[in-house]
Amino acid sequence: MSVSQRLDIRQTQSLVMTPQLQQAIKLLQMSNQDLCDFVASEIEDNPLLEGEEGNENLLALEKETPSSQEKKEAESKAATQETETPYESYNAAQRSAGEYDPSAPQRSLAEAVAEKPSLRDHLLSQIHVDFPEASDRMAAAALVEFLDEAGYLPADLAVVRTQLGLCAEDFEALVVRLQLLDPVGIFARSLKECLALQLKEKNRLDPAMAILLDHLDLLAKRERTQLMRLCHVDSEDLAEMISEIRALTPKPALIYAADVAPPIVPDVFLQPLPEGGWHVELNSDTLPRVLANETFYAKICDGAHTSQDKAYLTERWQQANWLVKALRQRAETILKVASEIIKQQDKFFVYGVQYLKPLVLRDIAKEVEMHESTVSRVTQNKYIATPRGMFELKYFFSAALATTGGEAMVSTVAVRERIKELIDAEGIKEILSDDRLSQILHREGIDVARRTVAKYRESMKILSSAQRRREKRDR
Repeated sequence: MSVSQRLDIRQTQSLVMTPQLQQAIKLLQMSNQDLCDFVASEIEDNPLLEGEEGNENLLALEKETPSSQEKKEAESKAATQETETPYESYNAAQRSAGEYDPSAPQRSLAEAVAEKPSLRDHLLSQIHVDFPEASDRMAAAALVEFLDEAGYLPADLAVVRTQLGLCAEDFEALVVRLQLLDPVGIFARSLKECLALQLKEKNRLDPAMAILLDHLDLLAKRERTQLMRLCHVDSEDLAEMISEIRALTPKPALIYAADVAPPIVPDVFLQPLPEGGWHVELNSDTLPRVLANETFYAKICDGAHTSQDKAYLTERWQQANWLVKALRQRAETILKVASEIIKQQDKFFVYGVQYLKPLVLRDIAKEVEMHESTVSRVTQNKYIATPRGMFELKYFFSAALATTGGEAMVSTVAVRERIKELIDAEGIKEILSDDRLSQILHREGIDVARRTVAKYRESMKILSSAQRRREKRDR
C-alpha cells in the first residue's frame, strides 16, 4: 500500500453571515423603539448620517389590498347582521370610526400615571378621614413608616408600641383599624394574616379556609390528603379553596411600586376602504428618519489626504448607505408580510374572531417568497391597529383543529373564543362542565376532546365548572 500526497481544487457554495447581514436580521426583529435607539446611536457614531424631519422619507409606505365584489357584499352583510361579541367588547376602547389616533391612549395613560399617588400618600389620605382623633392619626401615620415593600408590618412591634405610649389592647385595636384601609391586606403582620384579611373582605373566611391558612406549610408541600382531613373537605372543595387563595394578592403594596407598562404603539394601521378591501399603512411617525449626507461626504473627501482618512470615509459612507437601504428593506418587508396576513385573515376582520382561520408561518412565507424565519422575525413585537382592536402580528397564527366532517379546519383561537362565549352565557342553574362544552362544540362541527377544552379554559384563566357554580351560588 502506497501513501502519496495530492493537491486538489474544489468549488463549493455556502451562505456566509456577514456582519451586515447579521445586523439586517437584528433590525428586522427590533421593535420601533429599539430601532430608533439603534439609529440614534448610529447617527452619533457616523458623521455622514443625519436624521430627517420631513415626511417625504423613504419609510413612508402604504398599500391597499383590493377586494372582489363578493367581498364587498360580505362586508355589507356583516355591517347589518354582525353582533358584538365579548371579545370585541374587550377591544372596543381601541376601535376607530375614522382616522386612528395613537397619541390619544398615550396621553391618557401618562395623565393616569401622573395622578396616581404613592402608597404612603394613599394611606395617609385615608387616615386623615378615618381617624378623626389627632392622637390616633399621629399613631396611625407613624405605623405607615414601618411598612415594608410588600405592605407588611414587622411581626415584633413591642418597641414601637412603647414609643407610642399605647397599651397592648389599644395598639392592637389601632392595627385592626389600619387593616381596614385600602388596599386590602395592608398592615398585615404575616402572610397568613394578609390572606385572611382579603378572604374576610370577600366573605370567604369560613372555618375550613381558616384551617387551611393555619397550614400553609402543608399547602406548599402539596400535602393535599392531609389538608382534606384537617379541613374536613373533599378533593373538589379543597381544589376550589386553593384556587381562591392563589387568586389573592400576597404583597398588596406592590401594586403601587410596580412600573407602569408602556402603551402599545402600532407599527401598522388597517382601515376599510369605502369601495371594499383594506388600506394598509406603516406608522411612519414611530419610524426613524435618516439620510446619508452625500454633500457633506463629497466636501470632506476633498480634504482627505492620507490613505487612512480616505479608507475611514469610504467605510463610513458605505455604512451610511447600507443603513438607509436596510431600513427601507425592513419597512417594505413588514408591510408585505402584514398585507399578506390581512389577505389571509380577511374573514376575521369582516366577521370576527370566530372566523380566524388556522395559519402558520409557512403559509405566509410561501406567498411572500421569504424564509419562515424572516416571517417569524417580522411578526415579533409588531402590532397592527385595526377596526377590531390592536393585535400583535403573531396573534393571527394559530394551530388547526379538525371539524367533525373532517374536510375543514378551525383555528384554535376561534375555539377558545367560542368556549369563552359559552361560559359567559351560562345561567345560574346551568353551569357547563368541560365534557358538556366538548359535546356542544361537537354539535357545532368542532372536534375537540374534553381534556382539550379543559386546557383551553385554564389557559384563559377561567375557573372550573365546580368553582364557577360555587362562585355564582355565593353571590
